[in-house]
Amino acid sequence: MIKLTFALVRRPEFTRESFQDYWFNTHAPLVASVREPLRIRRYVQMHSLPAEISEGLRTVRGGPEGYDGVAQLWWDSFEDLAASADDEAAKAAGRLLLEDEQRFIDLSRSPLWWGEERVIF
Repeated sequence: MIKLTFALVRRPEFTRESFQDYWFNTHAPLVASVREPLRIRRYVQMHSLPAEISEGLRTVRGGPEGYDGVAQLWWDSFEDLAASADDEAAKAAGRLLLEDEQRFIDLSRSPLWWGEERVIF
């Protein structure tokens, strides 16, 4: 399995609550609607709790400010992912998702990366 992990920071006009509401109730159904052309196997959202809950842990570890959430998307393989690269429906789906992400995510502050899961236990 190949996984895309996306650490999200909200645009400044959103509160954490309004960001997470939009992400869950508007963006998630949009992702679900294009899962087949994009060949997405699984999509999970992890919503951050209020910053003060994590503040002690962040301070002790000397960590940076947190994220508003983390999205994780799974594909069976890079080959399966690449198979959709020339598919016009997949290209349109990708543009649709990016257009929506630009509405609520500060993309310049939201890292994303490909990885391969290695389960320890």
